[in-house]
Amino acid sequence: MNDDRINSAHWVQHSQLLLDSFEHFLGRSLIDRCGSQLDQSTRLFRIPAVVVAHGTETDPILSYGNQAAIDLWETDLETLLSMPSRKTAEPEERKEREDMLRRGLEKGFIDDYQGIRVTTTGKRFFIENAIIWTLIDSSTGERMGQAATFAAWRFLES
Repeated sequence: MNDDRINSAHWVQHSQLLLDSFEHFLGRSLIDRCGSQLDQSTRLFRIPAVVVAHGTETDPILSYGNQAAIDLWETDLETLLSMPSRKTAEPEERKEREDMLRRGLEKGFIDDYQGIRVTTTGKRFFIENAIIWTLIDSSTGERMGQAATFAAWRFLES
């Protein structure tokens, strides 16, 4: 793991965006917010639930993934952060994924998502009780992307 990257000011700031936006839309904290911003960023990176995020590009690239996401998608951080987020789902699942993301944008969040995803090595898994939320800059109100978290998944038979 590249500790320089996850300890960088940019990474810590992006972690704060995820945490602040989650609290804004869901009215509760994703993690314990005690300690410094670096402490919170480290805590978010290490929680056992998956946390991923992407930006606002036309074909959004993943901008955040914690250790649970790295492990689940069977990759490393650098590869994860260069991956278009659509590739977390198989081609036949992408329309449903797009619909879910659109619903999340309309409301600001959804907290009942379930669906099939695929690892970088082609293993399929089913996620449930996922929360998807919009990332917004608290000072400008600008939309910065979307994020997701889930702690329940199971691998599917090939």
